[in-house]
Amino acid sequence: MSKMENTQQSNVKITVKNFGPIAEADIDLRPLTVFVGPSNTGKTYFATLVYALHGAFNNLSGPDLLSHSEPAKLTSLLSELLTDPALPKEEMQDMHRKLSMLERFFKLSDLPKRVHERFLTYIKDTDFFKDALQDELQNCFNSNSILELNRLTGEQHNEMALLLRVSEGNQECWNIKMKVSGSEIDLDIDSSTNGDLVLVPKQQSIYINLPVFGGNSEITIVRLDNSRYYLPAARSGIMQSHRIIASSLVKHATRAGVGRSSELPTMSGVIADFMEKIILYEEHKDSNDEMNYLAKTLESEVLNGQIRLKPSASGYPDFRYLPHGINEEIRLSQTSSMVSELAPLVLFLRSGVKPGDTLIIEEPEAHLHPGAQADMAVILARLVRAGVRVIITTHSDWMLQEIGNLVRVGELEEIGEQVSELPISLQKEEVGVWHFQKNGKIEEIPYDRINGVEPMEYLDVAEDLYNRSARLQNRLEETKGDSERE
Repeated sequence: MSKMENTQQSNVKITVKNFGPIAEADIDLRPLTVFVGPSNTGKTYFATLVYALHGAFNNLSGPDLLSHSEPAKLTSLLSELLTDPALPKEEMQDMHRKLSMLERFFKLSDLPKRVHERFLTYIKDTDFFKDALQDELQNCFNSNSILELNRLTGEQHNEMALLLRVSEGNQECWNIKMKVSGSEIDLDIDSSTNGDLVLVPKQQSIYINLPVFGGNSEITIVRLDNSRYYLPAARSGIMQSHRIIASSLVKHATRAGVGRSSELPTMSGVIADFMEKIILYEEHKDSNDEMNYLAKTLESEVLNGQIRLKPSASGYPDFRYLPHGINEEIRLSQTSSMVSELAPLVLFLRSGVKPGDTLIIEEPEAHLHPGAQADMAVILARLVRAGVRVIITTHSDWMLQEIGNLVRVGELEEIGEQVSELPISLQKEEVGVWHFQKNGKIEEIPYDRINGVEPMEYLDVAEDLYNRSARLQNRLEETKGDSERE
């Protein structure tokens, strides 16, 4: 397979200005999006922003309007608007006929004209999405106000701006603008007004009681839900101590526990969501076959063993590692850091992640041998091919080199060449590598057939190390020669 076959992803572009450590950025998310650059330049900040936007707008999907936040509120509004006795009977009959045709999309323009206009006005002129966005940003960044996310230059807060654009093909589905200046927060929600916004996708239905032809017409909605997953940099420590953390949280949740502390500490929503998924983890019998295959591939090709879930009397999951060739399971707290780093990815693939989901991984190369880092690049490519949107932050030259190789294989396949060096390939348009810089700016690193997708600073570091090594070797040789002559 050389092209994506399973899931068509929406085009998502995020523009920010004066956001945390980021001065300005204009990033479009690809099937595989890579954030590179020095520490403390905003890579995790931007990855967290993507996670927050995904939560606020329910998967950053395209024009499937009712799959977004609070579909019950939207369907309730539609029910209210559609019970207007003044609506023309002919328009109601036509709408009912279209709703009954599951083989076609039901679009905003299929509503009666008056309902269409009032519904769109409600979406644009109310705080329907504003509260969800503010809550997600505050939760994910563990802040009391999104004003805290404003970039500070010297002692001056600059105006913070956020623009989210979602499109499918040539159609812009969402255009969401947020500005923060001083203590003022302005959010402008715009959406397509050409009537092409989809209310009900193909083969789905919507539940509304409609007084059509003297009776009720019952149509049922099925909410489309593409999930988000975030593997934080602290995942290894959490995996090794999650049962202790869970016990402590339960203990401090009692009135006695609360009474011992005047102010309970909080954690970011990213960490909390990850911990919740681990503490409440269950194996699903109906998990995705393709994801199961990838989990087994990760275990066999990188971990050289299996991650197992063992029931415990406490109710908290007890994860174990069974190395190949050994019959005794090992607790994660007794395994190498590599195992506890990759264990949550195996678990999420086995019972969670599915095609269409978004998976964000901070430093997937952490604690991995260089060869395993290259193997991880292949695993990421397999996830992309399975239809998962993957976003990573990395400092790994090895991983970037292998991603470049995967794109080179894709180029060869495009011209009909068969390549056996790697089991899978990536297309140039599937990969976006973004360089976060110390000046707060972010630039894309375009794929180059010779240099791949590595930032020039990596090549500069390699050259400096080589030159330093050569100078020291020459000096040693000269010193040795002088000593022998004496």
